[in-house]
Amino acid sequence: MKKKIVIAVTGASGSIYAKLLIDKLQLYANQLAELSLVMTENAKAVWQIELNNDSYVDNKLHHFSQQDFSAPFASGSGQYDTMIIIPCSMGTLGRIASGISNDLISRAADVILKERRKLICVIRDTPYNLIHIRNMETITLAGGIICPATPSFYSKPTTIEEVAATVVDRVLDLAGIQNDSYRWGR
Repeated sequence: MKKKIVIAVTGASGSIYAKLLIDKLQLYANQLAELSLVMTENAKAVWQIELNNDSYVDNKLHHFSQQDFSAPFASGSGQYDTMIIIPCSMGTLGRIASGISNDLISRAADVILKERRKLICVIRDTPYNLIHIRNMETITLAGGIICPATPSFYSKPTTIEEVAATVVDRVLDLAGIQNDSYRWGR
């Protein structure tokens, strides 16, 4: 069964993760029924600073404004399977954990959780304070997945893209996307 996925990008550092995820999901388009994107204004600014481009505009995703509450994934009837927030700022995480749906990202996350679908929050900030830890606990107890953007080195990555791809490949696995990535023991 093909998946309906929404990618949300917040203003946390780590635009490379979002870019690689978008690129890889487009390679696996045969597994997708729908692929949508919503970005905060801060995410766009951070993307420009970190990647020195606005390549998020040049893709085949369905783009939605942060304030577009008519987006299909703003309602359970849209039947999106998965929401990936990458990178997920601690502010966004806190609003989701508190049930505050003041923009499309927090509303869509609320919908995904209430429908018992898959919410993957790729947190990038570090270190964590107790508020962050409790918010992660709340989202985990509600059914969400906290996936820190912590790379692995088993595959011996040699470029920044390969290092970041170890996180993105893990996210693809969590989302149920069959992909060709390094596998331990093979």
